[in-house]
Order: sequence, then structure tokens, then C-alpha cells
Amino acid sequence: MSRVLLVTGGARSGKSRYALERASTYGSKAFVATAEVVDAEMADRIAMHRKERGKTFLTTEEPVDVAKAVRRLPQHVEVAVIDCLTVWLANLMHRFGCRQDTYPAVDALLDLLDHPPCDLILVSNEVGMGIVPETETGRFFRDIAGRVNQEVARRADEVVFMVSGIPVTVKPESSRKGKAVSARNG
Repeated sequence: MSRVLLVTGGARSGKSRYALERASTYGSKAFVATAEVVDAEMADRIAMHRKERGKTFLTTEEPVDVAKAVRRLPQHVEVAVIDCLTVWLANLMHRFGCRQDTYPAVDALLDLLDHPPCDLILVSNEVGMGIVPETETGRFFRDIAGRVNQEVARRADEVVFMVSGIPVTVKPESSRKGKAVSARNG
């Protein structure tokens, strides 16, 4: 049975580096990138991440339908790193608005986590530990990111929280217990 690992933490806490380290032990690796080039700074970030990964990962860029991208990976892929869920949620909000309880793409990813086709390592920011966002849109983003992180963590076999580059195990590797509730509740 395939395993699911959630790596979360603050910005620049070492999440992506840790996810890549964990994936490095596999033979056939994929990387599902959710970021899109929207300006020069983002282009530089994406280029830096590509360089960090090197050529050992099959890279798929998918800003919206992450579950579909994972399902389309070749069968020989042993692990896929999905980086990152918070950028992906921002993409969904940008495309579909922020007046929804959830998005079909979120529900599809959560369903995928119940029966992943390969081991998955998901990277997500923990955005709820800072100040309360000033705008309604910012608060919506914080809230939906928190709910999605909870649902992913509930389905994950292991959860690691990164603090200043140090991995702290929040949920030790264990078997999943039961089906989680909808992301709309929580």
C-alpha cells in the first residue's frame, strides 16, 4: 500500500528541501509543481527549485488539477512530491473565486490520498500561526489552507513539521484510521 507524507511548516523552513531528501531514497521519482510563472521573481524561484531537483525527477507542472496530474504519472513512478499545496490553493482561488466552502480539485486530491497510486510527499505552508490577515480574502485563504492541511494530515501516514530546517515529527508513521470527513467541515 502506498504511503502519504505531509511536510508542513512556515515559509523558508526547509519543507521543500526535506521533501526532496525523503524522495531521494526512491528509484523512480516525480515532482508535481503547482507554481506558475507570474513575474520575474517567481520565474527565478521556479528556476532555483528546478536546479535543486536536478534531472532525477520527472517534473509535471499542474497549477489546478493536481489529482489528475498524479493519476497520469507513469506506472513505474514510486514516489511523487507535490509542492506546494498553498500555492495550489491560491491558484484555485484566483481562477474560481473565494466564496466557496471547497473546490472540486480539493475534493479530488483528498479522494486520491485515500488510495494513492504511488507514495506521495505533499508540501504545504502552515499559514495559521501568524497574524490575522487584514483582508477578507486573506482570512479566507488562511481558513481554507488550514482546513485542507487538516484533511491532508488526517489522511497522511506521517506528518512532519519543519522548524528552522529541523524536521519535527507531528504524526509518526502509522496506518491510516478510517475515512476522514469532508474538507467543508472543520
